[in-house]
Amino acid sequence: MNVLLCRHGETPWNREGRYQGHTDIPLHESGEGQAKALGKRLAEVKIHRAIASPLVRARKTAELILGPSRAGMLGFDDGLKEISHGGWEGKTVTEISASHPDLFEAWKHKPTATLQAGPNAESLQNVLDRAWPSLGRAVQGLGANDTVLVVAHDAVNRVLLCRILGLPLERVWSFRQAPATLNVLSGETLESLQVVRLNDADHVAPLFQEAVHKAV
Repeated sequence: MNVLLCRHGETPWNREGRYQGHTDIPLHESGEGQAKALGKRLAEVKIHRAIASPLVRARKTAELILGPSRAGMLGFDDGLKEISHGGWEGKTVTEISASHPDLFEAWKHKPTATLQAGPNAESLQNVLDRAWPSLGRAVQGLGANDTVLVVAHDAVNRVLLCRILGLPLERVWSFRQAPATLNVLSGETLESLQVVRLNDADHVAPLFQEAVHKAV
């Protein structure tokens, strides 16, 4: 089976460096363009199932990827929501680094599995504990050659990829997840999934020049 694991396109808060988390922020015009570009790239790929985070930025990205003819197959799973940033949501990186310098430094440079991503927020382990079963539900019953589209978020994709790659969650920042990026996974079972493509954003940006945001 194959998994097309994508991140949503760019939002206004991405552009401003604001932490989003569970706050339901829509796509920016640029993000819609990124999602359409990915949809064009995947237009000839046979997709048998599609699951997205219910947050509007992921839902809209999935709809634009699928296009009108395939949008009816889209389902949603709350376990794919972005990590909650608690009291940091809506704040810029500059504001957060001033108000919580020690916690912010740890989150960006020395994260642990149980470190909260802001005051009253989730940890990476919290996200993995809900997102991994969601991925399991997404692939359940797929045939050997079937493909599922999964559209989620930066931190969600990172913890799932860490699990698949055998990396500790402390290594969550060791790779990137660009807006509307494509990760391709393949394997016979959930536990045997392998990474075929990682952070492939060739449809939206040249090599080495994909959009990099300061906040999720």
